[in-house]
Amino acid sequence: MNLIQNFDDLLSRLSQMRSRKRVAMACPADSHTRYVVERGLSEGFADFALVCAGECKPEFASLKEQYPDHVEVMIEPTADDAARKAVALAKEGAADVLMKGTINTDNLLHAVLDKEHGLLRPGSVLSHVTATHIPAYGKLVVFADAAVIPRPTLEQFDAILGYAVGISRKIGVACPRAALVNFTEKVSEKFPHTLYYMELKQRAADGHYGDVLVDGPMDVKTALDAESGQIKGISSPVVGNADILIFPNIESGNVFYKTLTLFAGAETAGMLCGTTVPVVVASRADSCESKFYSLAMACVE
Repeated sequence: MNLIQNFDDLLSRLSQMRSRKRVAMACPADSHTRYVVERGLSEGFADFALVCAGECKPEFASLKEQYPDHVEVMIEPTADDAARKAVALAKEGAADVLMKGTINTDNLLHAVLDKEHGLLRPGSVLSHVTATHIPAYGKLVVFADAAVIPRPTLEQFDAILGYAVGISRKIGVACPRAALVNFTEKVSEKFPHTLYYMELKQRAADGHYGDVLVDGPMDVKTALDAESGQIKGISSPVVGNADILIFPNIESGNVFYKTLTLFAGAETAGMLCGTTVPVVVASRADSCESKFYSLAMACVE
């Protein structure tokens, strides 16, 4: 498997797929959603079930006319009904990916997490994993969690790391290098996540995550910049070469996410993990490209 180092590589991988993924989209109604659907169709890797609330806007109905074999339109009375229908399509095996349109994320998640009819795998942790292409860094970086879990417990950290490793392998990294992020390299009871990090490293050493290198605590600069590690005297195969960043809480992960996109010109691709199919719930403020790359990441095999 060739390594996906940027989002152009991701699209090249998708172009080699022999089958199209079927995407259930809840409440498509804005220009960003139209861009994602049109580009997914033109790139040829996705078919769409557009589950609309109340009515299907003309610009989306025209896609049905333009791509009659690849677009299906369904009308539900309300946004919540549309969410339940889109989730049902995924649960029944009629969709490979679930994606949010203009519906509020909480409303979609209510349907996703329904104990009887939802998509959360039994006993699983719901988490959000993001891949980003930072122009100044030579490869994609996977990080978590920036959107779902406020203060991860040890078992939640275990799931988050496992999901991030899985996504990293999905883009072709044979032995992912994961950095456990903190503001300092010290382990302290004042910061319980650093104690959890020690357990995660032990689990990694015991083969719990397969072929992977896990180290930390370390700060983001040390994880991504070899010179910083040299100056600090830190010797680790993860330093300056991280494929994965695991953040201690949602605030730090989210600030990293928003800072990258605003000041570094980074594009992102994110999805929910722990569900039976990938679920794309892009932020309203994300660019059209990031929303499209999120769908592309969810569709890649």
